[in-house]
Amino acid sequence: MTAVIAETAATVDRRSRIFAVAGAGAATALVWGVARLLDVDFKLYPGGGKPTQTVGFPLAVIVALLVALAGWGTLELLERFTGRARIIWTTLAVVVLLLSAVPILTTDASGGTRTALALIHVAVAAVLIPVLPRRNAAVEQ
Repeated sequence: MTAVIAETAATVDRRSRIFAVAGAGAATALVWGVARLLDVDFKLYPGGGKPTQTVGFPLAVIVALLVALAGWGTLELLERFTGRARIIWTTLAVVVLLLSAVPILTTDASGGTRTALALIHVAVAAVLIPVLPRRNAAVEQ
């Protein structure tokens, strides 16, 4: 019976983590879409003779999904090798969020673009940080 509960709990954890990854993509899509409705152009001006870059919808969503999958993979590895995986992962996720602000602050872009990109980063973190490390109560017992 305990094996069945553990297997069911693992399935529930996997399902919630899949929803977390999908939620990160959806949050990105939502913020990006609202920003475009508000005429944010998502143009980055790297300077040094490099061409202007535009953060398009597919790029934004794909990067969010890749980051979410990397977060999931990191959490899974931590869970295999340490008993404090959730605390370590959450701390790491917050540090990554804070470090992700550096390029936003240092890139030449409009205020609207910077704000929208920052909101995308925060939206992804707001989904992933509370949902990815969540464990099923049956595992905890």
